[in-house]
Amino acid sequence: METFLKHRTHVLFLLSFLFHFSNLHFLSFADDYYINCGSDANVNLTTGQAFVGQSKSGSSFSNSNNVAATNQLPASLSALYQTARASSDPFYYEFKVTVGTYLVRLHFFAFSSTASNLSAAVFDVLDSSKFTLLNNFSAKNGTSSPLIKEFFLGINSTESFRLYFAPRASSLAFVNAIEFVAVPPDFTNFIPENYASNFPLQTIYRVNVGGPSQNDNHAMWRSWESDDIYLPDPNSAKQINKSTLNRNYVGEIDGLVASNDPVAPGWVYQTAKVMNITASRPANSSNITWSFGVSGSARHIVRAHFCDIVDQPLNVVFYLYSNDILRKEIGSSNNTISTYPGLPFYYDFMVNFSESELIRITIRPNLENATVHNAFLNGLEILEMREAVAPIPNVKESKRNVVALVVGSVLGGLLLICILTAGFVFRSRQRKAGKGVETSDWSPMPENGGISFSRGTERTITGSPMNLMNLGLKISFAEIQSATNKFDTKLLIGKGGFGNVYRGTLLNGTKVAIKRAYKRDEHGSGSGQGRPEFQTEIMVLSKIRHRHLVSLIGYCDERSEMILVYEFMERGTLRDHLYDSNLPHLSWKQRLDISIGAARGLHYLHTGAAGGIIHRDVKSTNILLDENLVAKVADFGLSKSGPLDETHVSTNVKGTFGYLDPEYMMSEQLTEKSDVYSFGVVLLEVLCGRPAIDPTLPREQMNLAEWGMLCKQKGLLDQIVDSPLKNQIGPSSLRKFGETADKCLQEDASNRPTMADVLWELEYALQLQQQPKLKEAHEDSTAIDASSAAFGVPNIQRFPSLGSTVNGDDMRDDELDTTENKIFSLLKISDAR
Repeated sequence: METFLKHRTHVLFLLSFLFHFSNLHFLSFADDYYINCGSDANVNLTTGQAFVGQSKSGSSFSNSNNVAATNQLPASLSALYQTARASSDPFYYEFKVTVGTYLVRLHFFAFSSTASNLSAAVFDVLDSSKFTLLNNFSAKNGTSSPLIKEFFLGINSTESFRLYFAPRASSLAFVNAIEFVAVPPDFTNFIPENYASNFPLQTIYRVNVGGPSQNDNHAMWRSWESDDIYLPDPNSAKQINKSTLNRNYVGEIDGLVASNDPVAPGWVYQTAKVMNITASRPANSSNITWSFGVSGSARHIVRAHFCDIVDQPLNVVFYLYSNDILRKEIGSSNNTISTYPGLPFYYDFMVNFSESELIRITIRPNLENATVHNAFLNGLEILEMREAVAPIPNVKESKRNVVALVVGSVLGGLLLICILTAGFVFRSRQRKAGKGVETSDWSPMPENGGISFSRGTERTITGSPMNLMNLGLKISFAEIQSATNKFDTKLLIGKGGFGNVYRGTLLNGTKVAIKRAYKRDEHGSGSGQGRPEFQTEIMVLSKIRHRHLVSLIGYCDERSEMILVYEFMERGTLRDHLYDSNLPHLSWKQRLDISIGAARGLHYLHTGAAGGIIHRDVKSTNILLDENLVAKVADFGLSKSGPLDETHVSTNVKGTFGYLDPEYMMSEQLTEKSDVYSFGVVLLEVLCGRPAIDPTLPREQMNLAEWGMLCKQKGLLDQIVDSPLKNQIGPSSLRKFGETADKCLQEDASNRPTMADVLWELEYALQLQQQPKLKEAHEDSTAIDASSAAFGVPNIQRFPSLGSTVNGDDMRDDELDTTENKIFSLLKISDAR
């Protein structure tokens, strides 16, 4: 991964998928680790795994002092979950590896004690390749059962490999046990066709369709669950089974791959669900659908398992769908899998980002090309692509880094209290001495907005730049409930990484959009954004006002809720208007006006807001439109702030793939030019009417930034313009707009324009569109003079960046627009706007 990051590829490593299995080597048992973290005792689970005490496991880990804690745990709980390795500082486990693929399971049981409350732990887990396996993770799950998180990691180096556990803010990180197991050589890989591989995969679902929940105790100890709870209509299917299988491997048939034992155990294929065809449920109007909740902000790989155990005449042909998209015809008249009864097969496909946060898998019969109208499914696996990256945490290799062995027993409680007290005193002195995590003089927006939170629900203010309690923005939860009719789903207008968005009306009659953070257990532990983003958004929006920035009306943090209340934007997101076929198409002038408005908002953030603010997540879904299609930039949860005279912020890489500045990804140095790059991608979306990343397209077209700039270089930009815009755009306006996007997308950030420059160029593109005879300054200055005289317009001059002409500390939106109007008045032509 380090080598990969050093190469500046504009693919943005978005288009790769997990597991480079082509060079999968034979892996010896020495590559397998089963570690009982926090103890030197060996533990055998009833499922069959034998865990070894950590000092005898063959792995290494960062220096630590072992401290005991007290707690009373259920007698039925395995000894594996009665110890944990915990720390208030980052720590790691290190493994010796060979090139190949590994299955990693992390075991968590958040027991509490008088000294350490693991239920309050919030932390990240990263690997050596900087991929974030768990983000803002809490193991508290409200049950007495452990949480087990499973991943597949592709490792292409023989160097040692580490798993890092990094606590958030003043919290802890911990782990009870680790499985780090080399995948067998004959394990067949999760690779969507025509894609390379790189990203880790997290197992989200592994379902034994038609069979009971059970463990696969002879091949990687996988856990399979029954499919019944995922059937919205249980009467649509019936269960069948067969005692024997045909394991004669035949390779690939019609795109389906014959399965071997490591892919899935035989009993997965010996049971299935078939259509429950009755007089009231005829085959021509029936299907079976399974529904799975997933993260809408992630891509997923689905593996469907098939084995014809129907015992009906040959030529069963049916369709496989996900979210109503046809994925595969299973069987065909020429080469049906029914020719091989009892032979297991599987089929892999990728599901792109989804706003619905559901994956629906459907099978229905082919009524035209099959002698038997039926459909069947034996198993399903759904894996989430973990594409986020973050810097490796700084692990202190000294005894002052107290990594505790938290033991569930009655011994050592007093000792632990003394050591933890001394540790907290030491860390407090470090902070007072000015030893922070980030070393840049450009101070980032505080991750918690200057507010510290105890492990309970009490909150205290600790010298924040702006006391939230004095902002006058707090809205009671009772009023929020009243505004949304208790969060009526009929008022739901959107979903995002933070939470659901509802339309509402406050008691004073103000129409608002209410964004309510997901509860941690609604979408899986660690899903959604967290409290730092919530507080950052409040702090940013409370300091700024501009007609092209969404206004914060208020917030609510009662009852562990995180709710933000904004002005209501009638027309939704820019993305909606670019891709939703049910909405009217935007004209080219409307798109230019929207782009100019968004550029004004970003320019104000960079130079007009107090201290300067970098948005860090510019994308078409974060540009909202009011009833008059006026654009307003939204969602400031990832923003960073700092003085204008600094060059960069050293920070964790955050943002949205497809929009991320490649230089920022490689260097982890954030500047306002990172927003400029992201805005360049938005400009191409506006022009082309397609997403930033579309994996359904040929490889050279998947990444919009790459494809758009390649077409521009070849003089073919007009050929990828959104079809409703054909014959609408003047050649000069298109050329200027394309040049602007190209400048924004320069690989070297120093070659990109400021947002003030971008704003000037877009205003010029609008004038060129409205007065096509007006030529561009670089084409022919003589012609410009003549054109200017003909239209009564003064000679156009290039003015300095707006950022150098205004005082960013005290600027209001009306002052900024006045300044802009003075400059752009030279371009304005009577009735042009």
